[in-house]
Amino acid sequence: MSRSKTAILMMILGTSIIVFFILNLLLGSVSIPVCDIIEILLGQKSDNVIWTNIILKSRLPQSLTAAMAGAGLAVSGLLMQTVFRNPLAGPSVLGISSGASLGVACVVLLSGSIGGVALSKLGVIGEVTITLSAIVGSLLIMALIAFVAQKVRGNVTLLIMGVMIGYIANAIIGVLKFFSAEEDIRAYVIWGLGSFSRVSGGQTSVFIILMILLLPTSFFLIKTLNLLLLGDAYARNLGLNIKRARLLVIGCSGILVAVVTAYCGPVVFLGLAVPHICRGLFHTSNHATILPASLLGGASLALLCNLIARMPGFEGALPVNSVTALVGAPVVMWVLFKKRKSEA
Repeated sequence: MSRSKTAILMMILGTSIIVFFILNLLLGSVSIPVCDIIEILLGQKSDNVIWTNIILKSRLPQSLTAAMAGAGLAVSGLLMQTVFRNPLAGPSVLGISSGASLGVACVVLLSGSIGGVALSKLGVIGEVTITLSAIVGSLLIMALIAFVAQKVRGNVTLLIMGVMIGYIANAIIGVLKFFSAEEDIRAYVIWGLGSFSRVSGGQTSVFIILMILLLPTSFFLIKTLNLLLLGDAYARNLGLNIKRARLLVIGCSGILVAVVTAYCGPVVFLGLAVPHICRGLFHTSNHATILPASLLGGASLALLCNLIARMPGFEGALPVNSVTALVGAPVVMWVLFKKRKSEA
């Protein structure tokens, strides 16, 4: 594809983010005039306090969170698909999301049994505790994966080890559920459905700063990712340290997944689907193009899914995973069909 067409597509993706972001601010169960939204965003005092709270404490943080989370998951998915050379590899493939879920399960499901007070009733303290526990769980699994990566050579072996770690984490979660109170189980299940609205107040600023710091680091791996596409033997002949490169890519991807899962819960399919959509749009595997495209595409698609989940005119909101699955599952089916057709 020519540079001009690539630039035009990038501009379209960037514009779609702006459009969906504005729609996320405009549309919702409460109708707010456009002029009032502009005044609120500009810091001017509005006569309607409820509208101000809806925009500044709900819609704006939710939109910013969706954009950043979508970008992070899409970039993470692209890194995983490249390092494992597997089109169906996603951000959760190494059990890092399961590690976050296990961390949350340990504090949510045991809080009522041991402490006598459900964590879900502790408000801000409970939310911060859940976030920290998810980060700790993810980082512990990442440390285990890093240790395993140093001991095994093949990507397939590492992939299988990651899947097994995920199964072990889910088994432990199942045992914790069995011995937990119904209220704690409900709080954990709600967290597991994923949501961009969970991040609010000071947490929004922390999450955005973390993502702004983490996302640019993936761009330093563009050359490494392109070499990994050539195969281990060829990349090694070109001077690439395969073990070190694999560890860097997995580490970058894992940290992005850990942070997003900690703040938003385990959001599925975005990281798996977006890289394939971008490859189909740009007709290239060059990460100098696909990586920024995935970042923009992930942010745009997450904003669209968040908009659908809120369903303007509908009281309440759907779980975001219900929407992302409707978008992502057909893409996975298309990839499988295309792969089978090429092998025939």
